[in-house]
Amino acid sequence: MERSLNALVPIGSGALALRPGSLGNLDAYISAVNRVPLLTADEEIRLARAFRKDGDLEAAGRLVLSHLRLVVAVARNYLGYGLPHADLIQEGNIGLMKAVKRFDPERGVRLVSFALHWIKAEIHEFILRNWRLVKVATTKAQRKLFFNLRSMKQRSGTMSPDQIADVASTLNVKPEEVVEMETRLSGGDVALESRTEDGEEEYAPIAYLADPGSEPVQVLERREYDRLQTEGIRSALEGLDARSRRIIEARWLNEDAEGNVGTATLHDLADEFGVSAERIRQIEAKALQKMRGALAEYA
Repeated sequence: MERSLNALVPIGSGALALRPGSLGNLDAYISAVNRVPLLTADEEIRLARAFRKDGDLEAAGRLVLSHLRLVVAVARNYLGYGLPHADLIQEGNIGLMKAVKRFDPERGVRLVSFALHWIKAEIHEFILRNWRLVKVATTKAQRKLFFNLRSMKQRSGTMSPDQIADVASTLNVKPEEVVEMETRLSGGDVALESRTEDGEEEYAPIAYLADPGSEPVQVLERREYDRLQTEGIRSALEGLDARSRRIIEARWLNEDAEGNVGTATLHDLADEFGVSAERIRQIEAKALQKMRGALAEYA
């Protein structure tokens, strides 16, 4: 529905797209939407019924157009996050279209009151997605704290314990949650990798990240694994009889010219030793069991 409304926004004899930049600049867009006449309560109900019952997209378009100035006003309150005003308006327009789609004129509530929630919700989502590379608020409670904390902070510096207690009391959250969110807000994005400028490399966090493979525990584990792969398997093979060793090597250890390990089949070995394939399978299973016990003792 939102995509359909994007093409149904007539104003008089011309047309105005919902994109703020469609008129050349933001000031022209704001001037244009402010000239759109407001709807009376009766007109709003009639248009909402036409869209809800008959799917009249032109009626829905008029509902959207008459409330575009509301989106502009709401988006202006979020300019402090450093995001383009046009982008905030665009996201608010999406919220407005969602509100029109869900608006029920029979509930006795004006569209402006109903749409306010959807417009703010869409702008909030846009800010949380784009304000930082890393999300600072994910749960519903964190989002509420995020937007309220920025408006309640009296100064840009660190909050005092009394201020933290006041904010926590007002928002009905724990002081620890206020401190955590303030820390997230005050922190900035830092590039993981360094950027080279004028031939000199900058030190970045990636230069200080430890290589897990260099940890002593990892090194010892690799050495132990290599030892079991060589000395342990050699020792386990020495405990087998010649036939069992030949079967294990052909089935599990030998490589062909293409690097494939253990290409010999049960039938190939059965023909070599003059027994059935089932007998080869039994010998193989018994030899593997014996080798596991030997490797356990060797480890």
